[in-house]
Amino acid sequence: MGETLWFLIVGGMFVGMGIASSLFKRLPLTGAMLYLAAGYLLGPPGAGMLSLDIANDTALVRLLSEVAVLASLFAIGLRLRAPIFASLWSLPVRLGFLAMIVTVPLLALACRWGLGLAWGPAWVLAAMLSPTDPVLAHDVQVRDANDLDLVRFSLSGEGGLNDGVALPFMLLALALCAAGGSGAAALPARSLTIGTLWGLGGALGIGALLGFATTHAVAWLRTRHGQALGLEGFFALGLIELSYGIAQWLHTFGFLAVFAAGVAMRRVEHRATGERSPQDAIGSIDSSDIAATAAHPDKAHAYMAESVLGFTVELERIAEMAMMIIVGNLISTLPAPIVTWRSAALVLALFVLVRPLAVELSLLGSRARGFQRHMMSWFGIRGIGTVYYLAYALEHGPRRELTPLAPYALAVVAASVIVHGMSATPLMRRYKRVRAATAHKR
Repeated sequence: MGETLWFLIVGGMFVGMGIASSLFKRLPLTGAMLYLAAGYLLGPPGAGMLSLDIANDTALVRLLSEVAVLASLFAIGLRLRAPIFASLWSLPVRLGFLAMIVTVPLLALACRWGLGLAWGPAWVLAAMLSPTDPVLAHDVQVRDANDLDLVRFSLSGEGGLNDGVALPFMLLALALCAAGGSGAAALPARSLTIGTLWGLGGALGIGALLGFATTHAVAWLRTRHGQALGLEGFFALGLIELSYGIAQWLHTFGFLAVFAAGVAMRRVEHRATGERSPQDAIGSIDSSDIAATAAHPDKAHAYMAESVLGFTVELERIAEMAMMIIVGNLISTLPAPIVTWRSAALVLALFVLVRPLAVELSLLGSRARGFQRHMMSWFGIRGIGTVYYLAYALEHGPRRELTPLAPYALAVVAASVIVHGMSATPLMRRYKRVRAATAHKR
């Protein structure tokens, strides 16, 4: 009966979300909020059907969150349809790199003096809370490959970059934690710097090369020989796994490689299609002969990119459901409550002080207007990336010192799901009106 009940619950959630998804677009409510509640209610305080523990199930949580982030990073890369050297990229690069450099030390100070943590755990908590989320941010991401809105593009690109950029900060924090917080002199600064530079550059190069090479190869086989038709999902998963696997094998930052592979595939499509939208390039499709569209010289690149994007977006939504249920369940099994004055102070410090200051400093001199910077400041959504780095820290660091950080990290994720989820729809509507009014004045 237990297995049957699980089929009924999971099946009901899938069908229910498929039916209600359009309703959520009109309400200050998101699927992630419902999944979070479902995960909690499935735990010991509710039905008692699922009992995951962050201390005992660390490896499983890390693996599942890793898979979820990989699917989302690739999907984000595929959505960003702008030339690599376009000025539009300057803002996500600033947010993905410069804002991280501001965020981590400010958060570490807040954790040290506000929460009373030792310097080592304070830096570890700051590092795991620093990346914005690529999985839960779909309400403020670019909607499709034709969306070049400055705020959406910047937030999407930031989410694609900083999950990989967070790794050197985490490694530095774990090294400091292992050194007992004795100071930077105990840390391997030179090797860490070289490893970071190689990790960043190598990952971007590996992902870009694989994305370009495999996309060109498949398109060539389709248009010249009528081969390699169909199974775009297999191609997407293969490219994700190859990019991540090779990047990890060569000791670079695998998350960045997967994001770069998605960007590279979209860049191949953009160069082949030109300024036409992918939908215009594909045109009408004969449902009785889809292979003809997939192999058409003028349509093959656009069809492949859009088909892969459709698959990865569905994969991303499934990953969101699974991970939010897991997060809710982890909260239900924590030995300490997540709603405390300390966790509330941390949430406020991150959302109201640290994030806005990091955005403002990183975007100094940029072409982003005041209302656009305010939107980017608010939507620093925290989620699955934080869960991944929490599990990563517990696997690679002193578990006894770092386990007490779990309630803080999960409290921030839960708060972000609720607060940012409720505010996304009304704020994005207001942003749309302000943007239209500003364009009209011009």
